[in-house]
Amino acid sequence: MGLNPHPNQVYIYQRESAIVILDTASIGTEIIIILVLILANGLFAMTEMSIVSSRKSRLESMATSGSKGAQAAIKMAEDPTPLLSAVQIGITLIGILTGAFGGARLSSYLVVPLNTIPFLRGYSEAISLAIVVGIITYLSLIIGELVPKKLALNNPEPIAAAIARPMSAFVRLNRPLVHLLSLSTVMVMKLLGTKAPEEPPVTEEEVRGLIGQGAQYGVFEKSEREMLEKIFILGDMRVGALMTPRTQIKWLDLEDNDQYNLRIIRNSNHLFFPVARGSLDDIIGVVYSNELLANYIPGVPLRLEEAARQPLYVPKNTPALKVLEKIRETDVYVALVVDEYGGISGLISLYDIAEHIVGDMPYLGEDEDPDVIIRDDTSWLVDGMLSAEELKELLDVDHFPGEERGYFQTLGGFIVSFLGRIPATAESFEWNGYTFEIVDMDKARVDKVLITRQLPQVHGDRSTE
Repeated sequence: MGLNPHPNQVYIYQRESAIVILDTASIGTEIIIILVLILANGLFAMTEMSIVSSRKSRLESMATSGSKGAQAAIKMAEDPTPLLSAVQIGITLIGILTGAFGGARLSSYLVVPLNTIPFLRGYSEAISLAIVVGIITYLSLIIGELVPKKLALNNPEPIAAAIARPMSAFVRLNRPLVHLLSLSTVMVMKLLGTKAPEEPPVTEEEVRGLIGQGAQYGVFEKSEREMLEKIFILGDMRVGALMTPRTQIKWLDLEDNDQYNLRIIRNSNHLFFPVARGSLDDIIGVVYSNELLANYIPGVPLRLEEAARQPLYVPKNTPALKVLEKIRETDVYVALVVDEYGGISGLISLYDIAEHIVGDMPYLGEDEDPDVIIRDDTSWLVDGMLSAEELKELLDVDHFPGEERGYFQTLGGFIVSFLGRIPATAESFEWNGYTFEIVDMDKARVDKVLITRQLPQVHGDRSTE
């Protein structure tokens, strides 16, 4: 195999039985062509990744601001099959062209200098081909795949908005072939028996994850995150977990005289009072205490029955958010909770729901009695009416035995369910590494409980004499 330099930068060498003539003036053009093809591959890869990973809410916000590119990106994201087909067409063509220019042609230029090395002369063509393929593969992975996709993941929505309209034109240009590929894809999917998953565009877990990331990077304050988390919990709660139980309802009896009822209104700090005749099972309605006091004239009867408004009744197992919607639709911002037999189980107001989200909010003039008093690092004095959800958060547990059957909604209910009977004062039991001691009972209701975390026992070494 011989080498013959030429004044016009033309090299001639013999490959097997053929004579190969190389013009070095074209090598720069071919390298530029390959780089352009790799960049085009990167553009397709970035387009695909940006459209798929863009959040619809942000694209809609950009579209509302007048971005036509964002509008095009939303349409693409709603039905990405034509785009994916067009992108695959482009990437496939680029791969074919890159192979045509890169493999045989560029490797031929390396054969000439390799032939000048005696011990490589018999392997120059294979080595030059391996070098060219390795360089092109490396550039294709870095410039044509990884870097564009990383850019698309870091800024999906702006990139999607910028590329969507030109890519829409590319899809239209290749519509017949795109349609054929899309149809073929659908047919193969049907033959395989697979269907598109019927999942919501975003799940509660994903939203919670975003909130957690936002709090981690300072987008949300700690209090904001806590309120958002409680809203999610509220969506899973039943009204029975939030209501004021029947035994704690302050109500006005039509059979009592006006002075007695006025004393109840003035001595309490409630805005609403159920009005009943004889017992809470004979409810007449609900009255506003501020209206009664503002319109009260000494010596004139209160006329509670006339002032009472028709209450809203909700079953005990109604979702809390549905109760919120119903209360907002009425002019009485309170609902009476009934059991399966129609008896009054409790009362719930907008205040109760808001208190679950933002935390304890004492009424004006109320002496605040916190539900949880931290005694030391390992024990808490807890109100028996603390909700099961708040108790799980306090003890950092996910589940209580019997909770799935709806046996209880509060700490007191958990204790009664766990023991299978009404406990006595000073009685205690252990569960899940905690000791529960009944500190006080209000008749048959668990009032105060001391919860203590059990510390691991440390056994010291014993020395024998």
